[in-house]
Amino acid sequence: MLNSIHLAGCRPVPMAAYLKALGVLRLVAEQLDPEAAGAWQGEEFVLTTCLDRTALVEFFLHDYRPTALLSPWNGGSGFYRPGNTTAWNTLTAIKAARADRLQPLARTAVAIDGQLAALGLERQPDGGKEKHQLLLQLRATLDDAYVGWLDATVMLGLDDPRYPPLLGSGGNDGRLDFTSNFHQRLRELMDLDTGQPLAWAELHLNHALFGSATPGLGNRSMGQFDPGASGKATNSGPGFGNHGVVNAWDYVLMLEGALLFAATITRRLEAEGAAQLSYPFTVPITGVGAGGMAPTDAGKNRSYEIWLPLWRQPAGLTELRSLLGEGRVNLHGKRVGTGLDFIRAIARLGVDRGLQAFQRYAFLERFGRAYLAAPLNRIAVARRPRADLIDQLDRRSWLDRLRRAAGRNQAPGRLVERTHRLENALFELSRSEQVSAVQEALVQLGSLHDWLATAGSRIREELLPLAPLSPGWALAADDGSHEFRLAAALASLDGGMPLVFQLFPIHPENRGQWLSSSHWYGWQGAGLADNLFRVMNRRLLEERQRGLASAELLQGRCPVDDAALAALLAGNINERRLVELLKGLSLVRLPNFLPRRQQDGTALLPAALALFKPLFVNEDRLRDIGVLAAEQRLPLPPALPRLLHSGQLQRALTLAQQRRRGSRLTAAPWQLSPGQLSGPRLLSALLVPVDEQLLHKLEASIQGGEMAQAAAGDHLDHSDHMEAFQ
Repeated sequence: MLNSIHLAGCRPVPMAAYLKALGVLRLVAEQLDPEAAGAWQGEEFVLTTCLDRTALVEFFLHDYRPTALLSPWNGGSGFYRPGNTTAWNTLTAIKAARADRLQPLARTAVAIDGQLAALGLERQPDGGKEKHQLLLQLRATLDDAYVGWLDATVMLGLDDPRYPPLLGSGGNDGRLDFTSNFHQRLRELMDLDTGQPLAWAELHLNHALFGSATPGLGNRSMGQFDPGASGKATNSGPGFGNHGVVNAWDYVLMLEGALLFAATITRRLEAEGAAQLSYPFTVPITGVGAGGMAPTDAGKNRSYEIWLPLWRQPAGLTELRSLLGEGRVNLHGKRVGTGLDFIRAIARLGVDRGLQAFQRYAFLERFGRAYLAAPLNRIAVARRPRADLIDQLDRRSWLDRLRRAAGRNQAPGRLVERTHRLENALFELSRSEQVSAVQEALVQLGSLHDWLATAGSRIREELLPLAPLSPGWALAADDGSHEFRLAAALASLDGGMPLVFQLFPIHPENRGQWLSSSHWYGWQGAGLADNLFRVMNRRLLEERQRGLASAELLQGRCPVDDAALAALLAGNINERRLVELLKGLSLVRLPNFLPRRQQDGTALLPAALALFKPLFVNEDRLRDIGVLAAEQRLPLPPALPRLLHSGQLQRALTLAQQRRRGSRLTAAPWQLSPGQLSGPRLLSALLVPVDEQLLHKLEASIQGGEMAQAAAGDHLDHSDHMEAFQ
């Protein structure tokens, strides 16, 4: 009969509790029940075994045989008297232990003494040849029961030993030697001669396994594995002092679980056969995706993050070893190299489908040179199609080049800051289906290009402009707001000269190159009306120089509806947000239309808009909708944009009326007055592309005389909404 034992003391957070769960499963499966399995349910580890709860407790109290965890390459390991007196005395007692359950540990310690004597080592070996020789000797001569610990703490096979971050710098964290503390905790739990449990051992075991309350916990340190119990600073651990409180069983079972993580050497084809450190679900730290990290956390000696898998279906020890032994997550056929790549792979289901989530930890340097395994995020394994948009940033290795440039020691601070913000936005996009996540990624891409526009030539030679993004970015970022719709419409201005060339100094004939200078580029600051006036002036000047038709360069896609125009004219928009979105959307190949919005109420447009708008529309479009006959022309008066921008509405209105009469169009059948309109805002609205339906509606309102006796500040009531755009 199988029992499901809920281990409330074994949780995904902190890391010590996660490793403890693995330690329980490994020890039960290896020493008592080979069919034992485990899974995560909520915040608990559930052990499936033939044992019941009482038998499980009895096993650990009386039969558990500690693994030979020994690190003779460390000065505090207990093998060298000058290194640490407590460690020396503890290991000496372990070697002399007579309890059967302690013999594997004792015999291995004695065997290591023989290897040290053969090498003539009476002190800690130096960090070079002596240490390397000792490690090779230990691996070649000791049995497999010990080699597991060696592989978990040190990776041999390269020119120099490498130390996986999970177990510090070779089984220690600064002066804290993990194996010596393991031995000391064992002495607190069992009699070394009889193997019988000591006082408090059972109470503490129940606390470690089931989370039951218990008195008498020791004043010890868990090291990096449980930051909350470190006690390195006042109030950083339980209680009000600066001492850590540790259950000896927690420490013992935690290290037993860490044995399942072993480093290996792999050869990656994409690295042309170069040997790489391979440690389960471990990547160099990204410094993004969590508020506790900064760009400065990346690039340090032990700057790694580890993504610990959580699974809901019971898995046996063999399955778990296979999962952790492989420990790879791939993105586009390549092994991931950063936390951002890791979450992108998860979003694409680039991991085994049996996993439900990953608990992400970062090894952060805090309290001087000590490290802490800080829990960051819980990332569910799920398909997130919007994360696929990030793939477009990999073209021409653009994202990799950005990381390299920002990661250099002398990288400009603003480049580092903007890269950090962009990667944070991309991280959020990889784990969220919210439209706001796509928008933020676009905003940060625009912000980065805004900085690159004025950066030095050396930076711009390395970081070329981003290749145009697909229309899917705009569709996924559409939140239905006025700001987004207006930004998309303005960003779509083209007529043969996309607006992006006026926002950034990009080569008009080669979008993949920067220009050292450009007469097109001229966006200054964030002021919307002034910048749009400069945009229009440049386009109108270009039309005259090229001999183009009137308003040829004022054409665009993604037309807005009357509600967005009304909000712009009334000043009811967030201009700063509009500009941020505009810069990001200019990097996108925008679709011809966006889906129709559901609007409440009726949009009210100023009557003057009907008078001015046809003058800012290409004549061919006006002919298509029947406003102009084949022989008629309606050129834009050159002075009109200046008059509107300077607020001279009366003169602008008079000039517009004169132009209409000169083109044999119906003049507005009312007495015009400026009313409450803002000239700069009206000019901005006239630059925004609209669809043929709204154009026709505006012109029909004049030709049909529907606005008789209306002032220019009055409004048109367009109760009919725009057709759906699919």
